[in-house]
Amino acid sequence: MFARTFQEIANGGRLPTLFMLLAIIAAFTFIRFSTRMIRAEVKWWPGNITPGGLHLHHVVFGVGFMLVGGLGLVVLAPAFNLTASCVLAAVFGVGVALVLDEFALILHLSDVYWANEGRSSIAAVFAAIAITGLFLLGFHPLGIAGNFDLLREDQSVVVRVATLGYFTAQCVLAVIVLLKGKFWTGFLGMIFVPFLAVGAFRLSRPRAPWAKHFYANSPEKLARSKAREQHYRAPFMRRFQDAVGGPFGVQPPETP
Repeated sequence: MFARTFQEIANGGRLPTLFMLLAIIAAFTFIRFSTRMIRAEVKWWPGNITPGGLHLHHVVFGVGFMLVGGLGLVVLAPAFNLTASCVLAAVFGVGVALVLDEFALILHLSDVYWANEGRSSIAAVFAAIAITGLFLLGFHPLGIAGNFDLLREDQSVVVRVATLGYFTAQCVLAVIVLLKGKFWTGFLGMIFVPFLAVGAFRLSRPRAPWAKHFYANSPEKLARSKAREQHYRAPFMRRFQDAVGGPFGVQPPETP
């Protein structure tokens, strides 16, 4: 089964995507292990890179990897073979992992790696893994790969209007879901449209823009949203994020 799946990926021209996905997972696993060793002050682990007392965060190296890999894929890969494309995709994947692992630092412009705000980095990395994995399996956001097949075969006004209407409806639902703070539902719903419909009609998360705007005069809905967040979603997500990334909520010790 594995061999057949690999052959389908290779035949579909998605082998570089596979290498990118594996690189993201491997780099994220390594860098989280490294930061946890540094946080635990394990003596045999190298520790932070601090030339001249300046702490170089790994997002800096991630940007470099993304630049090399991305530029290579755009400019050089077409002139090379599949092996070169796979190598460059892996380099880009390493950069993606290093950058997104410090997504919270970029978002807040502050060293919140181990603070509660740092949990957003875990969400960003897993969103990248999920989206890349879906592309690897042949899925495409909002059905772009398939929605326009009928339009290519039939250029009638009815088909054009129906296709445009369906695509527009998906985009509207996606925006609503994201405004409700349901990022995972939104990302997955771009691949499986029923998720968008469910997410759009369910309650918003309490701190999302949708709740702030539409629940201001609806205390009952806001109370239900807060209760759902407190009793179901938040505890599960915190346990998952702590298990993957390390306990959040405590700043790292000062570098001597």
